[in-house]
Amino acid sequence: MLAQTSPWYAHALQRTAASPAEPLAVPARVEWTTRRGNGPGAEILGPDLRRKRVVELGCGPGHNAACLATRHGARVTGVDQVGLQIRRARSHYGRLNNLTFVAGHALHYLQASNEQFDAIYSVFGAIGLVAPELLLPAIAQRLKPGCTLAFSVPHPQRGHRHRATDDRPRRDFVTLPDRTRLPIARWDFDTERWDKHLARAGLSLTSAHEFNDARNGRRPTTLLITARKL
Repeated sequence: MLAQTSPWYAHALQRTAASPAEPLAVPARVEWTTRRGNGPGAEILGPDLRRKRVVELGCGPGHNAACLATRHGARVTGVDQVGLQIRRARSHYGRLNNLTFVAGHALHYLQASNEQFDAIYSVFGAIGLVAPELLLPAIAQRLKPGCTLAFSVPHPQRGHRHRATDDRPRRDFVTLPDRTRLPIARWDFDTERWDKHLARAGLSLTSAHEFNDARNGRRPTTLLITARKL
């Protein structure tokens, strides 16, 4: 049965079983990497986020969205395609002001929206898991000119992987809490290839940073990219 289940639903189901759905304290900072406290915080989305409209594509249990809404005063929408994740997020942070959680596919949400956002971001979320030739133009359409897109993805050379040589997705795996590994497709690009796709969508690359997790040796584990709407 597990093999026939969405990997992301299976992951959320095991997380829910392992920890109760209850209100949580709001995290102290936005996390972009696999290790807490590593890398920048919310400042990469803009110098002052108060009352700014921000959307997270693939919000999971809502930790980063809650931090932006509470500690930075942003008006945040967290979108996730797994309804169980949205239920978790609402149980943790649904009491907070300026914060909304929506169940839906990131691409469909953007295509159906008529809002313009001051920042859009993804932390190991929809970017990299949805075809970039579809998702990035949809992001550009909903992002205000001069405003920021930021996203972190697994580093394409993590675990001794080789660089991708084309724009096709590569086979990857989601590791569940019980250590089961389920296959997924991921667009595993390096900075140069992301730059190309961003430019095609009308977005200009502004920074790219690699981060490693000392627990996994010296090889990089996270690629964090920011871009600006032209």
